[in-house]
Amino acid sequence: LHFERHHQGWWDVDPARHRLMVNGLVREPRVFTMDDLMRLPPVSRIHFIECGANSAMEWGNPAVPTVQYTHGMLSCAEFTGVLLSTLLEVCGADLERGRYVLAEGADGSSMTRTISMANALDDVIVAWGMNGEMLRPENGYPLRLVVPGVQGVSWVKYLRRLEVGDAPWYTKDETVHYIDLMPDGTHRQFTSIQECKSVITTPSGGQTLLDRGYYNISGLAWSGRAAIRRVDVSTDGGSNWRTARLEAP
Repeated sequence: LHFERHHQGWWDVDPARHRLMVNGLVREPRVFTMDDLMRLPPVSRIHFIECGANSAMEWGNPAVPTVQYTHGMLSCAEFTGVLLSTLLEVCGADLERGRYVLAEGADGSSMTRTISMANALDDVIVAWGMNGEMLRPENGYPLRLVVPGVQGVSWVKYLRRLEVGDAPWYTKDETVHYIDLMPDGTHRQFTSIQECKSVITTPSGGQTLLDRGYYNISGLAWSGRAAIRRVDVSTDGGSNWRTARLEAP
């Protein structure tokens, strides 16, 4: 079970015909087949992905029935593929001028997102496998980007091109969409890090307490920044209030 989020639907891509281009500020631009990629040294790692819109429903419609509706767009899985840093090394990326990588998908919207070179050289994976099998079409088959700690929109599905550049590309999905309204009224563009969140799962909407008495309160807290150190819970005044605190990275 894994949440889905699509931009103009999911696509049935023929893996035998699919190609991944790596170009831009590289010594040797390359076009990789799936066979080429799967011959490179693979890694398998468990990572957590969350849609940038997860929990946003609480702002617009607080009467939604369950936590699944408000906070259900997150999942955890084992992803298998080749490190993006390996591909950049194979193509001879210019690490002095190259500060960003543009990821482009083959979906209906040609989803494009800018990834910092720091992330690209750290733990980003160009993945073809998920939980011991090939990716499913709904999750980006045959190839997707895995960008740990960063909003799911940057985990570009149906990945077809990676371009190294010296500046962000200012695509629509990082300057007009997927932006954050800050307290001073300005917009934060190029949203990337998944901020700290928490939610009470039991008791919650759609659940009925059978009688008066003591009940266990349980929930989840997570973040793309660091580990969760402490969660504070208050039921004062009947409100469902919670906050999570982070350890320093």
